[in-house]
Amino acid sequence: MLPCQALLPAVVFALAALQALASDTFIAAVYEQAVILPDPTGQPVSPSHALALMNKNMDVLEGAIEEAAQQGAHIIVTPEDGIYGWRFTRESIYPYLEDIPDPVVNWIPCTDPSRFGPAPVQERLSCMARNNSIYVVANIGDKKPCDSSDPACPGDGRYQYNTDVVFDTQGKLVARYHKYNLFRGETQFNYPKEPEAVTFETPFGKFGIFTCFDILFYEPAVVLVSKMQVDTVLFPTAWMNVLPFLTAIEFHSAWAMGMGVNLLSANTHNTSMAMTGDGLFTPEGPATYHYDSATEEGRLLLAELSAQPRLSPTYPPAINWSLYARSIKKFPGENDTFSGAVRKDIFTFSELRHKDGNYTVCQGDLCCHLVYQMSNKSEDEVYVLGAFDGLHGSVIKYHWQICTLLKCPSTDLSTCGQPVEMAQTKFEMFSLSGTFGTSYVFPEVLYSGVQLAPGEFEVLSDGRLKSKHGTSKPLVTATLFGRLYEKDQPHPLRISP
Repeated sequence: MLPCQALLPAVVFALAALQALASDTFIAAVYEQAVILPDPTGQPVSPSHALALMNKNMDVLEGAIEEAAQQGAHIIVTPEDGIYGWRFTRESIYPYLEDIPDPVVNWIPCTDPSRFGPAPVQERLSCMARNNSIYVVANIGDKKPCDSSDPACPGDGRYQYNTDVVFDTQGKLVARYHKYNLFRGETQFNYPKEPEAVTFETPFGKFGIFTCFDILFYEPAVVLVSKMQVDTVLFPTAWMNVLPFLTAIEFHSAWAMGMGVNLLSANTHNTSMAMTGDGLFTPEGPATYHYDSATEEGRLLLAELSAQPRLSPTYPPAINWSLYARSIKKFPGENDTFSGAVRKDIFTFSELRHKDGNYTVCQGDLCCHLVYQMSNKSEDEVYVLGAFDGLHGSVIKYHWQICTLLKCPSTDLSTCGQPVEMAQTKFEMFSLSGTFGTSYVFPEVLYSGVQLAPGEFEVLSDGRLKSKHGTSKPLVTATLFGRLYEKDQPHPLRISP
């Protein structure tokens, strides 16, 4: 009993000190990196050759981390694939992987680099964090041996994971996350056997972490926010922009608003693969963002964010996403519809034939409603109201419900749904709503030239996405992007052979 009593004052003091250090805000940074790529080869290179490439990329990251720390950042997120790039087979990526232990081991690689075998990448990242007194978030590869007693063990006797790591200001490993939802080209990696909900506490809020494609799925993305109640999500990504709904900046900003958390999104930069777009996104909209499809340069972004956004006086109220749409009858007007493809998804569209009007378009269980008024309708531009209710995807299929006010690339209606970046038409007002079957809906507004519209639209508590005072720039799309997670097909690990 005496040892416990003796420890009590120390514990109380430590908690009090942590509380005193706690801050209402923090400065966050993300870095969009032009990654130096390996030469494409199906054969493994030597470990020294692999480390030489990784050190080149870490030289770049170190410069960004030092600059962020000098500007007062408490944490910096770097991109997925930022240390070794891509173009790998399962065999050729192996020399780039390290054994990453569970953070419970209480390890500072910078001061004890050989504790778990060779770990030069973890050592260097740890030292970057320690030397600059900043949390460092990076994406690397983990390797774990397995044997024949494990029926899922790959033939080469090891698991390989796409992995995020977090080092604190002392350089200690405080978080490790294995990507659960692999994109179709990531055949060099394995799925972890179970989805991981990784969180950690800091003096400036509770953080969660996942990677790129994970953001579209219930596990881990929704679990972290709805069940684990994180304040901020760390998001390394290698996001290939897909207009009209899935450019990095529009969807990531919309996701932060729809989920009511901060999202620190760090993207790789490679224009040949349409990779660009990062930002610091909040429940109120983007604090700052960057999109550049013209150059091959990286970009560091910083912003001051609320440490606990749910406690902020400006935190958005709860939204019933279908309340308004279900309260009205079908709008009158010209509602002739036609089908059009957004990639492989077949939407139901209706052309907006006048400068103002009321429209309704339905597909499946979803009806989308639009009231609008254009301020300078360009004669050679066509806009449509569209609805989609169905499964999307190839390897993993997931259920979308989408209502969209969308510009078509030309006056030929068969082009509606194809990518378009530029527009000339502004709107004096628009109000978009839908009969969504989910509470997870993400509001997007994208202006001409792939620009966001911070502060220029709002979502009312009854589910209407409305412009506040018209659009200051020509509009490409205004979209409500719903995710009906319960209708998703099972994760590949959940499908019986």
